[in-house]
Amino acid sequence: MTVQMNSGILTAASNQLNPFQAARELAQRLCHEHLGFVLFFCSAEYPLDDLAGALGRVFDNVPMSGCTTAGEITPQGYDRGSVVAIGFDRRVFAIETALIDDLEHFDLSRAQPLVDTLLERCRQQAVAPVNEHSFALTLLDGLSSREEQVLATLDAALGRIPSFGGSAGDDNHLTHTHVYADGRFHTRAAVVVMLNTRLPFEVFSTHHLEPLAHKLVVTEVDREQRRVVELNGLPAADVYAALVGCAVDALTPSIFAQHPLAVYIGGQHYIRSIQRVNDDASLTFYCAVETGIVLTAMRPTPLLLDLDAMLQRVQQRLGATPAIIGCDCFLRRMALESLQQLEQASALLRQARVVGFNTYGEQHHGMHVNQTFTGVAFGALPTSGG
Repeated sequence: MTVQMNSGILTAASNQLNPFQAARELAQRLCHEHLGFVLFFCSAEYPLDDLAGALGRVFDNVPMSGCTTAGEITPQGYDRGSVVAIGFDRRVFAIETALIDDLEHFDLSRAQPLVDTLLERCRQQAVAPVNEHSFALTLLDGLSSREEQVLATLDAALGRIPSFGGSAGDDNHLTHTHVYADGRFHTRAAVVVMLNTRLPFEVFSTHHLEPLAHKLVVTEVDREQRRVVELNGLPAADVYAALVGCAVDALTPSIFAQHPLAVYIGGQHYIRSIQRVNDDASLTFYCAVETGIVLTAMRPTPLLLDLDAMLQRVQQRLGATPAIIGCDCFLRRMALESLQQLEQASALLRQARVVGFNTYGEQHHGMHVNQTFTGVAFGALPTSGG
């Protein structure tokens, strides 16, 4: 399926299991004389070295970035075992990328030259003024445990330039996640994609969770492993299980998805989702946690209603969207599957022309969050711009 409008954006997906056949199918639908960049999201079930080689051959030196997923969002809605791609017209988009392959030592002295170089390269292409018409997309290794440090540093370097992104997945195996840059897949790395465009756009984030009165204080933590040992001075899993009303041995990813916790910062709740319960009754989180922070218990409201309302708000501001790039937490997809609402959600995404992927965490203006739908929506090409 390919969607083409007067926007400089084409989208396509392939369910071919053979990497070369999948890459060739994407190229047949995306390639044209003005293709300047391709962004893709692929199932981790592909043989990644083979897929990287195939993409490089069929797209013939067109710059590309991407990552592995915990599920794909294609032009038809949610999918698995596929690859989805977006082609950008160089007449409408100036796009530059950078690979961060040393997450441990990424600081402002490295971030600022990186951002400045990307912006300058975009500026040289003279598509649109860079300060008012640019945003950054970040793709990170979803198991690196370095998202907070990298995102906060990048946000400081970006200044007023908006940013969003997602952490790479691996089809819910939680073993190996990859980002793609410079012709191959990388682990323990991140990709920064700077997009400068003539199109109107809006970076957004939404979630369907509301706070309860229950508060939990993190009283002991293994910061490096994102492992909370104690809540309120007691074993973390025991406290959490009592909160949600089940036995510790009954705690599952589905329970975690239905009963997340959040930290309250700057007037907003940012979700801190639990990944697993450990043998010592500690809880491992997807996001960073610190000793002394207060976690608020959250409860879900109807996800479909929140998704529909958010998409309608975006379209009211931008008009009919030629494309939306979405980073959707895999825990939201898990919740939709448990409620048997995946097809209904796919219909909403399809109507709004959303493509993207299910993530192990989302990024929004320098924050690492969970259980959100975060992305960028594009408006139509202004008629005065030709």
